Amino acid sequence: MSKGLAAVVVLLAMTAAADYPDPERFRPAIDAFLAADAESAPPHGAVVATGSSSMRGWHDRIAEDLAPLTIIPRGFGGSNMKDVRHFLDELVLRHRPRAVLLYEGDNDAAAGATPEEILEHFDAIQTGIHEVLPQTRIYILAVKPSIRRWNLWGTMSATNTMLAARAAADPRLTFIDVATPMLSVKGKPRAGIFLRDNLHMNDAGYDIWRDTVRPVLVTAEEVFED
Repeated sequence: MSKGLAAVVVLLAMTAAADYPDPERFRPAIDAFLAADAESAPPHGAVVATGSSSMRGWHDRIAEDLAPLTIIPRGFGGSNMKDVRHFLDELVLRHRPRAVLLYEGDNDAAAGATPEEILEHFDAIQTGIHEVLPQTRIYILAVKPSIRRWNLWGTMSATNTMLAARAAADPRLTFIDVATPMLSVKGKPRAGIFLRDNLHMNDAGYDIWRDTVRPVLVTAEEVFED
């Protein structure tokens, strides 16, 4: 390989980025949230729960699982960190929440994002929240393992390590490790906790999330409920 060609290859590798789709593809979903808000406005000072399909799939039971917290469910399936960043005003800031429960990173990894790219978008989300609501607490759910995306676990695990480090450095951030209890003693995704697509969780999977998230989130936030 010539030196010139080698330089091009190195440059392409350095400039490669995730194939993130246009966030505006979710405009109908966001508009539906806004219409629901207009019909019945959620209270300020609640807990916004947002993220991808794993969060969206929790909508039907999250209020019960995290009772007595007032939860504003704003999951939108197929989303990634960049999408939450793009729609931060509509999803989060307009509700002036005291806390945010965030699940993203799964679809980022599937789009080819590196842990560093995922962290960059998370940092922008945190900055966007804390510039407006400096005391709002952010609870970050670990990127979950799944059978279907097990080949991406290296990226996901590294992302979790970085997110946990961010949380350790800021008292307003809390990292909740929902990933480890989803692994078997052999270190692989547990059987029986996924739907037939081997990606999204069934009730047994959400039981794990409830049992992992509740002791952290409810214990910390219940005192702020009216």
